[in-house]
Order: sequence, then structure tokens, then C-alpha cells
Amino acid sequence: MAKTPVIAIVDDDEGVRASLASLVRSIGYEAQAYESGADFLQHAPGDDPACMIADVQMPVVTGDELQARLIAAGRRFPIIFMTAFPSEIVRQRVMAAGAHCYLGKPSSGDEIIRCLEEALAGHVP
Repeated sequence: MAKTPVIAIVDDDEGVRASLASLVRSIGYEAQAYESGADFLQHAPGDDPACMIADVQMPVVTGDELQARLIAAGRRFPIIFMTAFPSEIVRQRVMAAGAHCYLGKPSSGDEIIRCLEEALAGHVP
């Protein structure tokens, strides 16, 4: 039997984490939520998630810093970034480093699901 894909959700806003986790579970995936990039790096299980949805603006370890640390450690999996403060410079940097999507907050559930499904199917943006 195929293992249910695990989606890591990394956001410092508890409400956003809860709503994204609910959305992810509603379409049949397992959600693991982390309150920060540092929390993910310290507590994530040994297996990498199938995909990550991460906030860009977080204290201590920002989303793009988290991406850079994961890449440096040889950990590569699709990352969907979300931010309430879109920046073209940050968008270009994270996309060039392999991010799958860069979405503004708020984003529709349909848009998030589309990005997630494409990431899990291996679609290259």
C-alpha cells in the first residue's frame, strides 16, 4: 500500500498553520505543522516530507533561509512559499533555488491545492 504523502507546514502564525493543515488533510494528505524554520530543522522526522508549505517572513530562520539550509544539507523536496509581504527579489531568489510556487497571503484554497498537486506530481513550473 502506498504511503500517504506528508506535507510539512512551517508558519509562525498558529491560525495559518491550523487552516493549512486542515486543507491538506481535507484532500487526503498527512499534515505536520511546525511553528518556525528552526522548529522544523530540530524536530522534523528523519524522512523528508513530500512537500513543504512555508511562510517567508518568520523570526530567527526565514523561509528562504530554511530553503538554503535544506539545500546545503542535500535535502531537496518541493517547497511552496506563502507570504503576506511579497517581494520580487525574494520571489526570484527562492524560485531560482528550486521553489515550486510563490504565493501571496491570502491565497485561495484552490490555488494552494493546485500548487500542491503539481508539486507532488513532479511538475516543474
